[in-house]
Amino acid sequence: MYLIVGLGNPEADYDKTRHNMGFHVINQLAKEHNLELNKNKFKGIYATGIIEGEKVILLKPQTFMNLSGESIVKYKNFYKIDNNNILVTYDDIDIEPGEIRIRRKGSPGSHNGMKSVVHFLNSDEFPRVRIGIGKPAENKDLISHVIGAVSNDEWIKLNAGIEKAKQAIEVILKNGIEKAMNLYN
Repeated sequence: MYLIVGLGNPEADYDKTRHNMGFHVINQLAKEHNLELNKNKFKGIYATGIIEGEKVILLKPQTFMNLSGESIVKYKNFYKIDNNNILVTYDDIDIEPGEIRIRRKGSPGSHNGMKSVVHFLNSDEFPRVRIGIGKPAENKDLISHVIGAVSNDEWIKLNAGIEKAKQAIEVILKNGIEKAMNLYN
């Protein structure tokens, strides 16, 4: 079983922001595979089903970004999921919009949501798919950049990253992380 987690913030005000890329990937996976994100447990909205022959839980933590790990660790413990089968997808300022990067493990960097995940799992050894949102303009602070409004033109680029991340997760489930890394990194 895989726990596939998208990081984001739950309120409608944050929906079309750079910080909610992970939520959008989960929404796309659910839509494409006819899974309904309509269950609520352990401070998260989730769906269960089969993708590429693998049993999955698609999860959108509802704790707000900075406490995402709180929800994730409860699913991990309840379903007895190994860290290697916890796949987290989230926004990354160090990657250009529309691009993604896949890693087996690694530091959370400056991403507070990932700091929470690493803290609650007590490990940085779990796979992740990072979705590029680019750096803020020189005159813009980081918080305004990640939770600020996105223009329609930029949304087209971000949406390309969401689609690539969705496809990469499908490849990971079907053919493993090495194949996905070779295709997308």
